[in-house]
Amino acid sequence: MSMDLTRRTVVGGLASAAAFPAFAQNLKLPSAPVSLNFVDVAGNLALTQKAIEAYRDKNPKLVSKVTFSKAPAPELPGKIKAQQDAGRVDIDAVLTGIDALSAGLDQKLWIPIASEYAGKLPKLDDIYLPGAKKMQALASNNGVCIVFCPAGPVMEYMPDKVKKVPETAEDLLAWAKQNPNRFMYARPANSGPGRIFMMGLPYILGDKDPHDPKAGWDKTWAYLKELGQYIEYYPAGTGPVMKELGEGSRDMIPSQMGWDINPRALGVVPKEAKVFFLKGYHWVLDAHYLCIPKGVSQDKLAVLIDFLNYMLSPPAQAMTYDDGYFYPGPAVKDVPLSMAPAASQKVIAEFGRPEYEKEITSHPQELPLLPDKLVYAFSRWDEEIGSKKKK
Repeated sequence: MSMDLTRRTVVGGLASAAAFPAFAQNLKLPSAPVSLNFVDVAGNLALTQKAIEAYRDKNPKLVSKVTFSKAPAPELPGKIKAQQDAGRVDIDAVLTGIDALSAGLDQKLWIPIASEYAGKLPKLDDIYLPGAKKMQALASNNGVCIVFCPAGPVMEYMPDKVKKVPETAEDLLAWAKQNPNRFMYARPANSGPGRIFMMGLPYILGDKDPHDPKAGWDKTWAYLKELGQYIEYYPAGTGPVMKELGEGSRDMIPSQMGWDINPRALGVVPKEAKVFFLKGYHWVLDAHYLCIPKGVSQDKLAVLIDFLNYMLSPPAQAMTYDDGYFYPGPAVKDVPLSMAPAASQKVIAEFGRPEYEKEITSHPQELPLLPDKLVYAFSRWDEEIGSKKKK
């Protein structure tokens, strides 16, 4: 399991330590076990906590204790910056989506582990799925992608209420007009499915530049405004949307594969809910990362780099299938569902959808908006669309 980080040679795609800077070569595993404090701002522990605990249990000489906590993504960078300014960093690893990763990049909070310690990690370009490789590029070496999904947009509906399923964006608009207040999505700034729906529409509508919400989304903004006429209100998060679909007060929502599978597995949404894809859709990708703040001790850094080697191994990646929350979950190649824990296999066999595998491979996969563009899109949506409907 563990490895001497000072004597790595080229084995199984791992680079020689001799090719890397002296400070990287001198990173040594500690002689006494360390405690590790993980902070999750992305709901990532649902996917990785079992693997983290498995690493702890298999390495008592390296890890004495692991603590887990959760925090809102917008608040964490300021907290880490204050700790760094005080010279007392007590957060060892951050599990995050692109949001806190990007904020930390701007403030130079993270150790660029993917470049400085490349020789201590698997060769990422060789092991990642194509989409995960794209998402890793967004990290600018300041984090390592540990889970991945081609998120959506997926459209979810109750078949007893929706007799004619829309095929195009125009069909969806017509359905919403004919069935006012039966379609819903949450505020994009606080909702993965809401955000993915917003970012996916420019591809579906054939907008000028799907990566430029300011100058390239004329059709998208017009469409969202018109659609908004038939939406009662926009919840603050995805949970209420799923609850209303499950209770029968809404009939159709934008979703993601994981948000389709997991709430049905939990009984929040009826099992019989179905999904469809709008004509011309592209997958908008999503991922979670492990970032290490500057100021973490060398002993803890060495153990976290060793942990990343384990986290990127097929057995650990197979645990990320979980209960379908971030479906599929694995960021690396050659991790089929058959490798997942029996409980995960059972959930996905019962609540997964056979069409997903074909859809994943038969449609283009696109990066999400870059952070500054996403902030603009959130702000404009809030001002021009969300502000028009208050509950």
